[in-house]
Amino acid sequence: MSHPNAPPPYTDRDPLYPPRPGEYPQPGGYYPQPGGYYPQPGGYNPQPAGYPEPGRGPQPVPPMPPIPSVPLNIGGAEGYGPQVEAGGFGSWDDKAVRHAFIRRVYLIITLQLLVTVGIIAIFTFVEPVTTFVQRNPAINYASYAVFFVTYMVLVCCEGPRRRFPWNIILLAVLTLAMGLMTGTIASLYSSKAVIICIGITAIITIAITVFCFQTKVDFTSCAGLFAILGIVLFIVGIVTAIVLAFKYIYWLHMLYAGLGAVAFTLFLAYDTQLVLGNRKHTISPEEYVYGALKIYTDIVYIFLNLLQIVGSRT
Repeated sequence: MSHPNAPPPYTDRDPLYPPRPGEYPQPGGYYPQPGGYYPQPGGYNPQPAGYPEPGRGPQPVPPMPPIPSVPLNIGGAEGYGPQVEAGGFGSWDDKAVRHAFIRRVYLIITLQLLVTVGIIAIFTFVEPVTTFVQRNPAINYASYAVFFVTYMVLVCCEGPRRRFPWNIILLAVLTLAMGLMTGTIASLYSSKAVIICIGITAIITIAITVFCFQTKVDFTSCAGLFAILGIVLFIVGIVTAIVLAFKYIYWLHMLYAGLGAVAFTLFLAYDTQLVLGNRKHTISPEEYVYGALKIYTDIVYIFLNLLQIVGSRT
């Protein structure tokens, strides 16, 4: 058998019909581009790198469009690292975020309690002020009205509660209103009873805080029971107020004061664990004002209920 000296001719340039096995294109014929690249009629046909058109050198690569720089709020006003949006505080699972949140909450509570204790001291130990507030009970009613309005705004409206500086302004107004209300009530009792109740309240607050830091008991898993306790306390308070308005009954007054002191001590433990985290329910890192508000009001109500018990015996 004889072998041909050259491969058979191949003149078909249609890319849809590639050469059959054993056939090779003739010089000057069509050579498909590497990587399966086929020119498109009328379209943009850049030459693949390394294969320029005849008579032309390699085309320069067009420059990449500049990427717009987005300023990152590193650290931000809150010191928690890059923030996605205003008020973003990062992940609650981050220990640094949680510790910063706890420090902030207790710093706010400390300032609130200092203001409240200062107002109580003025209303209790400054005789002209004591006489003035005792002769003008409208101060107590006005301060309670301001406290109630600001409290409902902070609890029910998420926007003002999370938006700086409105959350701090509302919390400051609430603290002053509650301080005036507490100072007015304290002015009705002896200075000895006030000092004793402040000391007992401080001991209870410190003990509950240390207990919540150490215990494995999860009070937040019993949210339903605490809700029922709050409803019961509210109903008993209304009934007691109606009864005492017509006739003063000493044992009923002391019973409600004792129930209130125990209930708000349990609320203090529940709200403290909400702030500390690592429980079934926790407060968002953005809710530092709400966490401070809850613990502060629990402490003040413990003091007021203790004042009714101790003050009646001194």
